[in-house]
Amino acid sequence: MNELSVNDLYLDYDTGASANAILKGVSMHLKKGEVVALLGPSGSGKTTLLRAVAGLESPKAGTIQIGDRNVFDGASQFEMPAEQRNLGLVFQSYALWPHKTVFDNVAYGLNLRKMGNSDIARCVNDVLTQLGLGHLGERFPHQLSGGQQQRVAIARALVYNPPVILLDEPLSNLDAKLREEARAFLRELIVRLGLSALMVTHDQGEAMAISDRILLLNNGKIEQQGSPQSMYETPDTLFTAEFMGSNNRLRGQILQRDGQYVRLNVDGVTMQGTARGSNTSADTTIMIRVEEVRVSAVPVQNAVELPLLTCMYLGGRWECLFHRAGPDAVSLRAYSTFKLDAGKYWLHMPTEKLWAF
Repeated sequence: MNELSVNDLYLDYDTGASANAILKGVSMHLKKGEVVALLGPSGSGKTTLLRAVAGLESPKAGTIQIGDRNVFDGASQFEMPAEQRNLGLVFQSYALWPHKTVFDNVAYGLNLRKMGNSDIARCVNDVLTQLGLGHLGERFPHQLSGGQQQRVAIARALVYNPPVILLDEPLSNLDAKLREEARAFLRELIVRLGLSALMVTHDQGEAMAISDRILLLNNGKIEQQGSPQSMYETPDTLFTAEFMGSNNRLRGQILQRDGQYVRLNVDGVTMQGTARGSNTSADTTIMIRVEEVRVSAVPVQNAVELPLLTCMYLGGRWECLFHRAGPDAVSLRAYSTFKLDAGKYWLHMPTEKLWAF
């Protein structure tokens, strides 16, 4: 049985003169022990979908089920209040009570459920210990680091053992280094506790690292869904390919097609690529991940020749920018393990990784 099922969900904001559609028939499910990331640009509907599941937004049509409980049914106009859905929710801002200790923040939901004091103490101490916070129970939020505050918010969501935990951009308030550490901690915690989680993020690296499955939303609809690896390596649409990685984008023409393989005109050079998407016209958008471009000082096949503009050190590797100015300007990026000398280079693009949309 699915822990969460959303079917054909519609939601709009009535502005008086017209309705602003946010969700346009979204369907998804979440299995027990699975982590699903809702990924997409601002305005795509991912946070609205999460809030609708939590009971903080009211859809117009569709159904939402948590386990075998029906919590929203647009046809019968039934909507279960948020507090009865028994979901754990971690807000982007953490939303900790500043005047309450760590222990009291985590115990807040249990007190609302009128649980006995001894049971509350046992549950709170257990979850604080699991999250490495057992020694911080008497501190206040302002006495904690950002990472510790995040873990307190997670502890508060987990303490009453909800069937699903909802995470609204849980790492966005952390600095870059701490975000990487927290990402590893969160994935380890989810696996260790066997959690079922629905997570909103705009960071594709975060989504790929933490989730088992990604739902990419675009303008209120699911553009594509699948495992992180399939979303990154075999995108079905240009939107998915662009959103899921660091890319080079070129214009070109399809000269000939043989199944999935195509012969392309790229900047006046004939190259072999792989067709993706549904475009059947001659003009095409050509894309290749930055890490797939291979730099050569000598001529190679399936390559274009461009002069080096600059190199930027990223720690462990250099990102090199190649650019030719003029009316038919062309730019490409590639990685190198060392800083390149000035001059022209051949940029090899493997057939399987050179995508035509």
